[in-house]
Amino acid sequence: MKYSLKTKLTLSYIFVVLISVLMLSVVTNLLLDRHFKEYIIENQERRSREIVNQVSQQYKGREWDTDAIGNICVNALEQGLIIKVVDSNGNVIWDARNHDNELCEQILAHMEKNMSSRYPNWEGGYVENTYPVRDKLTEVGKVVIGYYGPYYFNDSDLEFINTINRLTMGIGIFSLLLSLLTGSVMAKRLSDPISRVITTAHMISKGYYNDRITETSGTRETAQLIEAINNLAQTLEKQEVLRKKLTADVAHELRTPLATLQSHMEAMIDGIWKPDTERLVVCYEEIMRLNRLVGDLEKLAKYESENLVLTRTRFDVSELIRHIIRNYENDFASRGIDIKFYGKEEVVYADRDKISQVIINLLSHALKYTQRGGTVEVEVRGEENATEIIVKDTGQGIPPEDLPFIFERFYRADKSRNRSTGGAGIGLTIAKAIVDAHRGSVRVKSEVGEGTEFVVTLPKQPE
Repeated sequence: MKYSLKTKLTLSYIFVVLISVLMLSVVTNLLLDRHFKEYIIENQERRSREIVNQVSQQYKGREWDTDAIGNICVNALEQGLIIKVVDSNGNVIWDARNHDNELCEQILAHMEKNMSSRYPNWEGGYVENTYPVRDKLTEVGKVVIGYYGPYYFNDSDLEFINTINRLTMGIGIFSLLLSLLTGSVMAKRLSDPISRVITTAHMISKGYYNDRITETSGTRETAQLIEAINNLAQTLEKQEVLRKKLTADVAHELRTPLATLQSHMEAMIDGIWKPDTERLVVCYEEIMRLNRLVGDLEKLAKYESENLVLTRTRFDVSELIRHIIRNYENDFASRGIDIKFYGKEEVVYADRDKISQVIINLLSHALKYTQRGGTVEVEVRGEENATEIIVKDTGQGIPPEDLPFIFERFYRADKSRNRSTGGAGIGLTIAKAIVDAHRGSVRVKSEVGEGTEFVVTLPKQPE
């Protein structure tokens, strides 16, 4: 059977309080029994000595003051002590049993009842202690003190113990109620945000990504959980938007060549056009366009795969970039774009072919979006633990609202997807996937009308 977090927290508070009160009660009673027993025995011995001292003072000039001795012994009898005083010859001067034997028995029975109420298995009985009475150095008599032993609790002692127990029980009940109240409040404060998180998670699982948790929590872990769920919902919402856009973009990329092929084929089937070389070349170009699109998708799937194999070697990345620039000089020159390179020898440990693909994709992006008369600059910088490759152009720039999405599949800032810029919009996605596989990073800065700067960071030491 499953219980709610609120129930478990409340029960845990109650359990802790019950255990604490129980342990407090047990320890209190154990300590009380031990120390109170020692106190009772010491107090009893002290009273016995006081009584003996008082009786010895009643021996004056070889005579006993029997009236004073009687008063002393009657007071002692009220305290549960049965006194018998005899002289040196064995003559009884005063005996509590002779004075009132029925009262003595009642006192002993009452003491037994007190002890039995405290200790159900108590085994005690009548005990006598004999103390000598001296006049100077001469023994003139004896005082026999009897009591219920080995020790006993009178009514005051028993009431004190019961008061302690009642106080402990009262504290326990109060603590239990306080723990119930505190536990409920704390459990509510802890469980309500979590319940809200559960509700939001259910909404996310059903595809409602715009729901956010507005509740706050003073508990660090709960606050982190709320933040994580909100970030998850925000990320999934963005991914859903991108997924829909991806579907639309793929459909757009496929629709144009397929429509061209369909129209040409229908025209040739209906006899409107003859299947001459020119018409077939157009169909062939559209088929190659589709083939390139599928190839790009396969390449992207390969680069984004967790099983991507990197053939790492040590090579001079500056020399590699110079070689790539030489291959693209004619393309830049035909567009009237000046390309420059800055950098010294910088050795990296990476996959040469895949890093070449990154550089080519970034240069292709700069070539597409830089107007005639513009400039593209490539720079290599060596840092302590990393190598930076900067590709900067003076092109049209990327709008701020598009910057977070430029590495997404098929995403292009040109909403019309004008074919004059070419490509399917996955070149930057492939570049980022390759850099990520090298445990590096790609940053981009851009201003509309000013140009764009890509910074690729590659670690010098493999992880």
